[in-house]
Amino acid sequence: MAVFGATAEAQAAGTDANIQKELDRKPLAAFPASIAVARVQAAGYASRTAAGWGTGQYSVVTTRDIETDADTERLGKLPMVRGVAPLNRLVLPQRFQTDYELRHAAAKMHADVLLIYSLDTTFQDLGRTTPLSIVTLGATNTKRKRILCTASAALLDTRSGYCYGLAEATKGHEELQNAWKTRDEVDLRRRDVESKAFTAMLGELERTWGMVVREHATAARGGGARYDTPG
Repeated sequence: MAVFGATAEAQAAGTDANIQKELDRKPLAAFPASIAVARVQAAGYASRTAAGWGTGQYSVVTTRDIETDADTERLGKLPMVRGVAPLNRLVLPQRFQTDYELRHAAAKMHADVLLIYSLDTTFQDLGRTTPLSIVTLGATNTKRKRILCTASAALLDTRSGYCYGLAEATKGHEELQNAWKTRDEVDLRRRDVESKAFTAMLGELERTWGMVVREHATAARGGGARYDTPG
């Protein structure tokens, strides 16, 4: 027989210890909040325009190859935000295992919230054969290439690791394979798709941040930590 209305203590007692640890995280950021930003990718990540920094479970990309100054300004104009700055190698460790290392770096900057994001880009072959006219009695290859990128982001409390919210957006580009004559052209398309996905993700992030502000930025929690950017 099912039991309803279990107490919080009973629920905690029956919850896996690692799961309970995550559930016990609390929001501690003060508002208006300062935000540190980091792009994370798989360990050993490298493209023609950027490479990941560090070893371990993931790497951090400090080169801004698809982001623009306008993107940073857009984040800075969010309500209840006092400042936005990227994490750079001056505050980052060499090895990354969990989000703790990024939160520790954000703490050095006195940032209240850590925004981490990642780009997942794939190249796909869309091969299909189209019949020609009866005169040619043959077929032509109309193989197409597609680039898809999903930009994902998470807002974490610097102090506790509490997750305030997520945002995600996907963009793509498709054209005939023979339209891509050089690797530089392919990479230009890749960066364009990633940039569009990142911009679309920012739109979702704005909506997520609006919900965060409505839920957590109360008058009783005003103030906030001093925000410094390493020089």
